[in-house]
Amino acid sequence: MEFKKSELQDLIESIAGSVIIILFIMVFLGQSFMVKGSSMEPTFYEGQRLLVDKITYRVRPPQAGEIVVFKYPRDPRKKFIKRVIATEGDYVYINDSKVQVNGITLDEPYINEPTEDGIEWTRVPDDTLFVLGDNRNHSMDSRDTRNVGCIPMENIVGKAFVVYWPPKAIKVLRKPDYNKVYEFEGYGKYSVSVDEY
Repeated sequence: MEFKKSELQDLIESIAGSVIIILFIMVFLGQSFMVKGSSMEPTFYEGQRLLVDKITYRVRPPQAGEIVVFKYPRDPRKKFIKRVIATEGDYVYINDSKVQVNGITLDEPYINEPTEDGIEWTRVPDDTLFVLGDNRNHSMDSRDTRNVGCIPMENIVGKAFVVYWPPKAIKVLRKPDYNKVYEFEGYGKYSVSVDEY
């Protein structure tokens, strides 16, 4: 006697298999997020959807310039998205609308407007990241030491790598080139990488 699967049974098995694959991808490989708020304009706008890679930071630590999604330290149920400006052991200073990391002034063509709030020299603690929104004057980020501060690595969800919605906004996110000519305080201009300092 030959057993034949019904079309309904085939359909249920296909859907169940697809759901398992989607869940595996969302839990282990990547996840979709929708942008809420204006703190990352002009890089992201309200309502855009992006994919976050959850694998890369299991292999290597985040790098300056990358955009990360993380659990808000005061309420881990909330997720924030910001740009990594400095990593553990780096020194950050913001003055006269310029951001410096280890004495190197960053070229930041991605920001919405000059940075108003300054900070004194700050060392990024071990196992944390210093993050800023691209819309600097409308962003709750590492400058707010009371509510956000430096982000513990354990709070990092993953690395944003592509905007996929709406279709007209589709783009692959690239890390800015910090290997350009920067002004080194008191010593003129040099072509130096933040990583090489």
